[in-house]
Amino acid sequence: MRFFIALLFALLSFSASAQNVPPPALAAKAWLLMDHATGQVLAAREPDARIEPASLTKLMTAYLTFAALKSGSLTLEQIVPVSERAWRMEGSRMFIEPTRPVTVGELIPGVIIQSGNDACVALAELIAGSEESFAHMMNAEAKRLGMTNTNFVNSTGLPHEQHYTTARDLSLLATAIVRDFPEYYRYYSQKEYTYNKITQPNRNRLLWLDTTVDGMKTGHTSTAGYCLISSAQRGPRRLISVVLGTDSDTIRAQESLKLLNYGFQFYDTVKLYSSAQELSRFQVWKGKDDDVAVGFLDDFVMSLPKGQSDKVQISLVSQQPVVAPIQKGQQLGTMQLSLDGKSLGEYAVVALQDVPVAGFFGRLWDTIRLWIKSL
Repeated sequence: MRFFIALLFALLSFSASAQNVPPPALAAKAWLLMDHATGQVLAAREPDARIEPASLTKLMTAYLTFAALKSGSLTLEQIVPVSERAWRMEGSRMFIEPTRPVTVGELIPGVIIQSGNDACVALAELIAGSEESFAHMMNAEAKRLGMTNTNFVNSTGLPHEQHYTTARDLSLLATAIVRDFPEYYRYYSQKEYTYNKITQPNRNRLLWLDTTVDGMKTGHTSTAGYCLISSAQRGPRRLISVVLGTDSDTIRAQESLKLLNYGFQFYDTVKLYSSAQELSRFQVWKGKDDDVAVGFLDDFVMSLPKGQSDKVQISLVSQQPVVAPIQKGQQLGTMQLSLDGKSLGEYAVVALQDVPVAGFFGRLWDTIRLWIKSL
């Protein structure tokens, strides 16, 4: 587990410094472009600045709803009582009514497509008993996902001084939805939804402008500006853009598309090493084997500027000393990558097989050798 945490941290620390072509200037307060497969940030401006998320909040409301469906604690056919509080919600609405039965399956597109504040509160009350308790669940999940600069106080995104997040945290949440709930992600590409004889369009204009875009969510308040999280897949690659604080619906769509096009045009996702590929062999002390193969348990992929993968420089460093017993997957060293003299990050390398301890005399002999070596 420590290996995967270290690997994720290193991937997330990759910055735009390795780019040959600078990112476009965007008319937005903050923005970020992420490669979904690698978790790398390809370009960003003010990614950790605290912002008001507006209806982008509803990504977390949907995430917890999907999690409840996956665990079996909810079903799509389940009838949801509509409280007076949900019915009277201000802002964008799905137009649910206390006297009209509504199901979880009807509320989900109401949250995602219609951005209904009433639908959010109804689901929050169903899942947690109250919207306040649901906000606690939202914050716990945010912490688990690594959203370290986020705090939720409601399920809708209505303004509150203690309701905030960042572009980086929102990219982690969007990535988690695509990764963890592919069976429900289809809602984000739906262009319109009708409930109670009222049809409302999806506010994500990119669904009409670019066929490779299949999500995700818009947000707007007078203080947050116009915001959009977009997800597009072209071939095997998926990129996620977060554009926050633009001046209009049109601008947020244009700037988001500009950022996505930049990532697809100037970057490739490259597999540098295959799973279980031997990178090197490290000397082992006190083991039945004298050395151990090291590498990665999964394919090692990175997003790199196009045509630059053969220029990546590699430095492999072993932990010293490597002492048996060794378990497969145990971190034994690090691989440092750089491009054009600029660091791409440091990545944990692990043992590709177990190495049990040697017999008594073998351990004794290596103990003496290690002692002499330390003199």
